[in-house]
Amino acid sequence: MTGVLPTKQQLSFLDWEMGAFFHFGIRTFYEGHRDWDGKEMDLDAFRPAKLDCDSWIRTIKEAGMAYAILVCKHHDGFANWPSKYTDYSVANTPWKDGQGDVVREFVDACRKYDIRIGLYYSPAEAGYQKRSPKEHDDYFINQISELLTNYGRIDYLWFDGCGSEGHEYDRKRIIRTIRDLQPEILIFTMWDPDTRWVGNEAGVANVTNSNVVSSVDFSVLTESGDDLDTERFLPAECDFMMRDRNWFYSEYDVHTVKSVEELISLYYYSVGNGANFLINIGPDRRGLLPEVDARRLLEFGQEIRRRFSQPVPTTWKSIEDGICIRLEEEQLINHVILRENLTAGENIQAFRVSVRSGLIQRPVCVHMGAAIGHKRIITFPAIRAAEVRIEVTEARGTFHFLSPQVFYIRQ
Repeated sequence: MTGVLPTKQQLSFLDWEMGAFFHFGIRTFYEGHRDWDGKEMDLDAFRPAKLDCDSWIRTIKEAGMAYAILVCKHHDGFANWPSKYTDYSVANTPWKDGQGDVVREFVDACRKYDIRIGLYYSPAEAGYQKRSPKEHDDYFINQISELLTNYGRIDYLWFDGCGSEGHEYDRKRIIRTIRDLQPEILIFTMWDPDTRWVGNEAGVANVTNSNVVSSVDFSVLTESGDDLDTERFLPAECDFMMRDRNWFYSEYDVHTVKSVEELISLYYYSVGNGANFLINIGPDRRGLLPEVDARRLLEFGQEIRRRFSQPVPTTWKSIEDGICIRLEEEQLINHVILRENLTAGENIQAFRVSVRSGLIQRPVCVHMGAAIGHKRIITFPAIRAAEVRIEVTEARGTFHFLSPQVFYIRQ
C-alpha cells in the first residue's frame, strides 16, 4: 500500500467520468465582455424568457454525462440565486419579476435525471479589494452557506482560483463551514481539495497522469503549483469549452463548435488518461442550450457508445507480475482498457502491454505506460491477437486489477 488512500467520495468522482459545465449569468446577455474587464452589466438585461434547466440536464444525460456544474457566481459578482448578501442577483432582475432562482431550477433538474450536482463559485469578484480581508471572507462564507443550506445535498463545490492570487483567505474557517454544512461534499482544487485542476483549459491530461500528487495548480494566472504538505490522492479534472474561447454564450463563434472527432480525442486524453472529462456549454439568451452545441454533444455520446459498448469476448487471470487476457478467438484488436483497484491506493507506476497470437509465439510489446489509475485507454495499430499480457514493471506495493476490456474499434 502507498499510504495515500482515496476517500469513497473520490472513488465515486472517478466513476462519474464525464460531466457538463454551464456558464450562465448576467454576462450571457452582454456580448464581448471578458473576465475582469470592469464593464458594467445592468441587471435589466437578464431576461431568459425560456429558461429550461430540465432540457439542459436531459440532453447531457442522453449524451452520457454523470454530473453537472452550474456557475452560481462568476467573477462579475452576479448571483444566480436570490442571495441575501448582495443586490446584484436574480432577485433584482426582470426575470420572473425577481422571483426566479436559477440554482433551484438547476438542482431540481439534476435530481430528476439522477445527475450529480456541482456548484461553481468564484471567491473573487470585481471590486472585492474594496472590502477588508475579513469583510470579504464573511461575504464569501455567507454566500457559500446559502448555497450549501438551501438546496439539499450538493455533491461537488467548484472553486475558481482566478482573481484570488492576492488575497489570503481564512482557510480554516472556510473549510470548517463547508465540511460542517455538507460533510460528504467534494471540493475542487482549493484549500482542502478532493479533486484537482489538470492545469490547462484544453481538456488534456498528461499520459503520465497520476492521482497521487504533491502540488496542485491554482489558476490560469499562475505558472507554478501550490505545494501540499504531503502527497495526496487527488483525481484530476479536465475542463474545456465546446467552443474555442468563450465560456459564456456568444453569437459569433458557432463555427468553432468542436467536431465529434475532436471531442472523442479529448475523451481519450482525459478519461483515457485516468482523469475526468468536463465539457462547457454556454446556454443562450433564451435560457436554452444552443442547438448546434446540444446536437454535437449527443453525437459525441452516440460515438462513445458505438466504440465501447461491445468489447471482445475474453477471460483473464492474475499472474505473478500482472494479468493475462485471453481472447475467445484470435482476431484483430486495437484498444485495451485497464483499471487498477484503487481502494488500497494507486500502486502501479509503470507497465507494459504485449500481444501474442498463433504466429507471434514470443509476446510483442505494443505499449509502455506509467500509472493506470481509474482507467487507462490504450490504443495501438490493429494487430491480430489471441492473448494480451499486462506486465507491471514498477509498483509501490501490492496491486490489483479490475476487469480489463479489449476492443477492435473501426474508426
